Amino acid sequence: MLFLDGAMGTEIQNYKLTEGDYCGARFADITNDVKGNNDLLVLTQPDIISAIHKNYLEAGADIIETNSFNGTQISMADYRMEHLAYEINKQAAHLARLACDEYNAKTPDKPRFVAGGIGPTSRTCSISPDVNDPAFRNVTFDELVDNYTESALALIEGGADILLIETVFDTLNAKAAIFAVTGVFEKIGFELPIMISGTITDASGRTLSGQTAEAFYNSVRHAKPIWIGFNCALGADALKPHIKSLSDVCETFVSAHPNAGLPNEFGEYDETAIETATMVQGFAKSGIVNIVGGCCGTTPEHIQTIVEMVSPYPPRKLPEYVPACRLSGLEPFNITRDGLFVNVGERTNVTGSKKFLRLIKNEEYSEALDVARDQVEGGAQIVDINMDEAMLDSKQAMIHFVNLIASEPDISRVPLID
Repeated sequence: MLFLDGAMGTEIQNYKLTEGDYCGARFADITNDVKGNNDLLVLTQPDIISAIHKNYLEAGADIIETNSFNGTQISMADYRMEHLAYEINKQAAHLARLACDEYNAKTPDKPRFVAGGIGPTSRTCSISPDVNDPAFRNVTFDELVDNYTESALALIEGGADILLIETVFDTLNAKAAIFAVTGVFEKIGFELPIMISGTITDASGRTLSGQTAEAFYNSVRHAKPIWIGFNCALGADALKPHIKSLSDVCETFVSAHPNAGLPNEFGEYDETAIETATMVQGFAKSGIVNIVGGCCGTTPEHIQTIVEMVSPYPPRKLPEYVPACRLSGLEPFNITRDGLFVNVGERTNVTGSKKFLRLIKNEEYSEALDVARDQVEGGAQIVDINMDEAMLDSKQAMIHFVNLIASEPDISRVPLID
């Protein structure tokens, strides 16, 4: 069993830093507020970040995350500091690297590792921010790839051992991160392990973009992560059934780093270390995890108690691999050797359906959605979409139509192909 560290943000809050503390000497003259930009502290208050890292290592963590959750240009733009994204990621990895190296020198028989944290950004590629325009997006896949590429390069240069794509609430954002990271590996000529951690947002058991645990796994397994799991949003008690769902199907290691319960009315976490650790111990007793740690509200005390209570238990055994074509919409669809046939809906095709072509040309997208919906309701397990027609702006038509489908769960529950 391996142990991840706990929360960074709530540990920073304990220092009760002022606006001036966040600015430091380097940014003393800036005019916009930066308090709350925790990633900036790797530049202005590096001793605080280093101390938090060391506290978690002292508590028994095998892996510590870099303080780079919002270290993309997209997220840094909220503070007018997008130009600092590369420097912040590199320095975040450097501080964590120094802390791990210090403890590795003390106890070389217990290696510690730096996980370069790549957060979800402050935007979502699958959901419109405008309820009146469901096809609108305020970020593109390519923009996310550019942002994640910069972050990954900087984290690797700073000394990360692992890249952790974390707190995934939108799987399309995660796919952009995966695409970026694999592109970086090709560029630099070597690879690091990839870890992926999603977020189940509430009792529905789905991510914010609507996927179930297994559908999320199917969507990202092509990245061949060494671990996949869930973190944030929920406490350990509410998270356990979703970790179990993942453990039942996941061919790689499974992680869980829950919050210390849910926040109270003041945004603080009241769950004690022993309470959290007891529930996390239940994960280990059930044999459903390989890596455990903590997220929001967890402290070095939480991690130390988790280490003490979980260490006696063996890690989850990897299940026997069952070959299958694993697809997903909002829900999983697996094609196994025992499957008799697959029903593919092909009427959303501008070259195969005059009606659908007319609807797309006339921009009658509501009626075009009905064509897709009728196929799913009629039993289609996959929907095939084709916009390849000489008189169309095929790329734009495809993007617009698929964006609309993403807001229709009765259609998007099945996989789409083109």
